[in-house]
Amino acid sequence: MDRWQAMQIFVRVAETGSFAQTARILHMSAPAVTRSIAALEVLIGARLFVRTTRSVKLTEAGGRYLDDCRRILADMLEAEASAAGSYATPTGMLAITASLRFGQMHVLPIMTEYLDAYPSMSGRTFFVDRPVNIVEEGIDVAVRIGHLPDSGFTAIKVGSVRRVICGAPAYFEKHGIPSTPNDLKLHRVVASTSAWASPEWTFAGGQRVTINPTLQCNTNEASIATATAGWGVTRALNYQIGPALAAGELQIVLTEHEEPPLPIHILYPEGRHAPAKVRAFVDMAVSRLRANRLLN
Repeated sequence: MDRWQAMQIFVRVAETGSFAQTARILHMSAPAVTRSIAALEVLIGARLFVRTTRSVKLTEAGGRYLDDCRRILADMLEAEASAAGSYATPTGMLAITASLRFGQMHVLPIMTEYLDAYPSMSGRTFFVDRPVNIVEEGIDVAVRIGHLPDSGFTAIKVGSVRRVICGAPAYFEKHGIPSTPNDLKLHRVVASTSAWASPEWTFAGGQRVTINPTLQCNTNEASIATATAGWGVTRALNYQIGPALAAGELQIVLTEHEEPPLPIHILYPEGRHAPAKVRAFVDMAVSRLRANRLLN
């Protein structure tokens, strides 16, 4: 048995919670994954997983072994990368994910600057408005908006954004400015039905208002464009409407009722053992995003 490979398979099964999914990710057969874990359990002399028809969960011994495996594998990868020179010099492909509009507006310019700085690198962006499993998708670095669950990944805060209510000045001149969140029920509301959308909008102090939108749009861009045209009010993250605000095309209202800002983090799995390509991008992204006045 190749213990190095078996440890890699074990860690991936622990992360995915699935033998079949691990097999797909590692381009192996499901029986081969099962045999590898079984051989590892025989070698160690302890059960690593509790298997049911619906789930695969770590045993107590498996949880302890997972921590040790991650440390050992990271040390081995660092040693190999150092010997090959890739730990010191960015090489290869860098895959980045972020939400669609934030990625296009703020991450893509950093990526192109990074590729200009390191001509031997190539890049891949994955900008989508849904949660992405960075392990399964083969992502090196993620930029996340919102509070993070405990994942064991390295997270660096680079800024924050506000969730705001906005509309065109001409709309407010005609229909008046809402003074409380409940006043939104008297206005034409344009709501996004994207993956992050909710029919219940939250405000300061935990106040919640159920919105019955006059118009529903399947993208944030469409709802913002409709509000910019003066047709109604919408909710957006302040960075999304930065250009329209600067041009005077949109106006933010109910600022005193806004909920606390949402943090922005750069997230990556390897921590201090990250290869040079990741560390170089993270350093650049932290600097650029923290300097962006729209995000602070």
